[in-house]
Amino acid sequence: MEAKAVARYVRIAPRKVRIVIDLIRGKNIGEALAILKFTPKAASEVVEKVLRSAVANAEHNYDMNSDKLYVAAAYADQGPTLKRIHPRSRGQAFKILKRSSHVTLVVKER
Repeated sequence: MEAKAVARYVRIAPRKVRIVIDLIRGKNIGEALAILKFTPKAASEVVEKVLRSAVANAEHNYDMNSDKLYVAAAYADQGPTLKRIHPRSRGQAFKILKRSSHVTLVVKER
């Protein structure tokens, strides 16, 4: 039995989200929430919100015990990229890629 939660179109680059996700993969829920609370990254708030949603889904939809849950899988896929142009000297234009990501967390019971 597994429960999952997905946050789509998060305006943080996937490589920045993966740094935070790698910290909590395989950990118990309590430990994972403690790690996220004290991680000074912008992505930690998003990941914490998704984790709380996955735990709520597990309790409500599958009647799982929240004390026995752990993070079974966690990944951040690339979402759509917003393309912006930054004007440069001599009439040139440089591209700015504003990347987004889809964050997925899966929790299981031990």
